[in-house]
Amino acid sequence: MEEQHNDDDEWIRLTEPDISGGEMHAVLTALRTSRISMGPEVEKFEEAFAEYVGRTYAVAVASGTAGLLVALKALGIGPGDEVIASPYSWHQIAHAIVLCGATPVFADMDYWSGTLLPNKVMEKITPRTKAIMAGNTNGHPAPWQALRELAAARNLKLIEDSTEAIGSIYQGRMVGGFGDVSIFDFSQPSMLVCGEGGMILTDDPALASELRYLRSHSLDDRLSVSVGSRVPWQANMSDLAAALGLAQLDRIDEILAKRKQVESYYLNHIQSFEGIKPPYLGPDVDEVHWFLYIVHLGTRFTRSSRNQIIEDMAQEKVEVAAYCNPIHVQYFYTQLGYARGDFFVTEKISDRSLALPFYGSLRDDEIEFIVATAKDSSINVGAGAAIY
Repeated sequence: MEEQHNDDDEWIRLTEPDISGGEMHAVLTALRTSRISMGPEVEKFEEAFAEYVGRTYAVAVASGTAGLLVALKALGIGPGDEVIASPYSWHQIAHAIVLCGATPVFADMDYWSGTLLPNKVMEKITPRTKAIMAGNTNGHPAPWQALRELAAARNLKLIEDSTEAIGSIYQGRMVGGFGDVSIFDFSQPSMLVCGEGGMILTDDPALASELRYLRSHSLDDRLSVSVGSRVPWQANMSDLAAALGLAQLDRIDEILAKRKQVESYYLNHIQSFEGIKPPYLGPDVDEVHWFLYIVHLGTRFTRSSRNQIIEDMAQEKVEVAAYCNPIHVQYFYTQLGYARGDFFVTEKISDRSLALPFYGSLRDDEIEFIVATAKDSSINVGAGAAIY
């Protein structure tokens, strides 16, 4: 393999937050105020983020998981109900379905986009189904028109998992604008990072009110009979996290543009890596801002050879990860009856997917080194050029 080019022998990490002096100033200013728990900065962040995405209401929460949990409870979903979701997604989101007492019902994904397939969802609908939760997987929008039509026809709620997507465009609209509720997460490696935190978006005023009641009770609510009839989750976002989020949102176009530049570096160098699946944009998708830079290895690779590449990259101080470990093969979900072999496409892709370092400060020569190292490793593991 090529010799590591970093003079200081530091790792090339999988992700790094894009933090400027503006964010540091915003957090320091918040620290100097009399309120660092949920306060005015949270309200400002909610208003600004709703406006950015093009939704009417936003409710800031402690995490994406907490956001989905609060949303499910606000939608009246609980024990005995089923929520259809993808096994190829961020596992913490699916956990919320279990935490609210409902049952996750998985459906297979599209081979190219990685998003939930409407026809596979249709096969899973039963009288107990109450909602469809589809994700903008790795930043690629789900087929929202078909999913909306299906949800409307079956009188189901449509939940948009946008924990891996900010700024992508589908049919002229930004992701986060398609579900009855949409959920964002602002932990690393999100494009917009608050440390920890999330946001629930909706256009329904009654639902927004219920989301706020279930998120947390304020001091003003302590004697309210109507508010006191529901037990809140205390899933607040702090003013410190909101101040950081606001400063990040002010720079979001800059942050996304820098990531696009890094994507162009990858597209240039990845051409020499034969046998991998090229980036894909589905029908009606205008623009994708990738969450991570994912390389899909060909069918001659196995799960173990993919894992060997990860180890080889680590030897060269390049942090690479598998993307992802399907939810249905994780131990908790096997106890619900799921097993390897249930979802062919999900397993085929996840066994051969590599997440390469992806953030705005990566240089062209670093990307060249990452791709060359991964290519050399793929040859060393004996798979050779793989064809889909």
